[in-house]
Amino acid sequence: MTSTTEIPAPEIRATGVRRRLTLACSVVGAMLVALDGTALTVAQPSLQRDLDASFAQVQWTSTGYLIAVASLLVFAGRLGDRYGHGRLFAVGTLGFAAASAGVGLAPGVGWVIALRVAQGVFGALSQPATLGMLRAAFPPDRLGMPIALRMSAIGLAAATGPLVGGALAAHLGWRSVFFLSAVPAVVTGVLALVVRVPAVRGATPAPGLDLPGAGLLAVTPACLVHTLVTVPERGWTTTAVAGLAVAAVAGGVFVRHERRAASPLVPPRLLRAPGVGAALGILVAASAAMFGALFVGTYFLQDVLGLDPLDCALRALPLAVMMVVSAPLAAVVLRRQGPRRTITAAMTVLAAGILALSRLDAASGPVATGTGFFLVGAGFGTVMVAATAVVVRHAPVADAGVAGGLQQTAMNVGPTVGIAAATTLMTALAPRTGTDGSPWPDTAFLAAMPSTLTALAAVAAFGAAVATRLPRHTAPRPGHPAPA
Repeated sequence: MTSTTEIPAPEIRATGVRRRLTLACSVVGAMLVALDGTALTVAQPSLQRDLDASFAQVQWTSTGYLIAVASLLVFAGRLGDRYGHGRLFAVGTLGFAAASAGVGLAPGVGWVIALRVAQGVFGALSQPATLGMLRAAFPPDRLGMPIALRMSAIGLAAATGPLVGGALAAHLGWRSVFFLSAVPAVVTGVLALVVRVPAVRGATPAPGLDLPGAGLLAVTPACLVHTLVTVPERGWTTTAVAGLAVAAVAGGVFVRHERRAASPLVPPRLLRAPGVGAALGILVAASAAMFGALFVGTYFLQDVLGLDPLDCALRALPLAVMMVVSAPLAAVVLRRQGPRRTITAAMTVLAAGILALSRLDAASGPVATGTGFFLVGAGFGTVMVAATAVVVRHAPVADAGVAGGLQQTAMNVGPTVGIAAATTLMTALAPRTGTDGSPWPDTAFLAAMPSTLTALAAVAAFGAAVATRLPRHTAPRPGHPAPA
């Protein structure tokens, strides 16, 4: 005897054409946000000069965006689960386009900061939906390649963003950088309104909105990100320690609240799904190790080797190239070898690449630096695809938006943790200011760099150990259905 309640929600799928259009929206949406963020770093100096802004104000154009995004990602994912990922993606993308155009027309730096915060809000609405739409449109065993294409697009945007942003800022002014993403974002948002992926409707009512939990979860990453962003410049001041304490308390209260809530923001069934919790931890570890190493490596290339920004980008180009190339290859390896073997091997390669960078010195040439960045890019790109696939594929489809929000939160918190850890270690092992005005003297930097990068490699190795807890197989075996 059959019943409608026995039909698992993942069986409701889009047609082939809608799948391809959904994939296009997901890829372009993720790429536009990544391109905007990387291009901004190049435009900030000219923005500061044109608007007569202070360094702190310019920093807030990035910090305000990061805090807004980190605070709302999970709640935005739950909104997508309840009201439809396509709708949330369209609202977020169109709002992001409007805010981007507004920044390009802003008369002062105060308007720029406010509109960057608005960009963060709309970016938080759209980014979990890019994964939620894929989860709703594709069967679990076919999610690997769509996620890989999305990751390749992000890697391509990260590689080309500084080049495109630099060219636009040099020839058309910094405002043109923000107009860059406006038109494609409008087109993508309208397309998302036209493409309707069938929403999954289970036997139980749609989950409620846990507003107290959302508030607590907003405070936790907001305080954490703000603290970690300010630590590299100000150090571990009393304010920084207080911010970290507030984040810890809010996080503890959030966990306690979620255990008692009737409709928790992060349902226990999500974290109990095979490998989801471990994969989120691996994403934090991998992004912290990679971005911390890239932070140290950039200072090494510019201050120790004396390379200009263009030569520095060329030396680090193997990292960006391998992030783009390894993503589709990771989907193939993941299907054949399973999450456990794939991610364990990739985290090991990432750790090996960081260790290779730790052995560089003032006499190191392009081959030595390129080899280290090559391994880091190959390992990181593979981990991002495989771990994201675990989070999205093994999460119940009714919680796809929350799973996407957690994945995006990990990808926002991890880099800030890694850069703050690298800065703290380098500052503890070497004087902060050199006689020539550089952050660290060459000799002190070279003395502190091996220990700092070795510690970051240990973080990657820890992630490899965590990966041994992941499922062996990419899809449930016969007789072991996926959570419905």
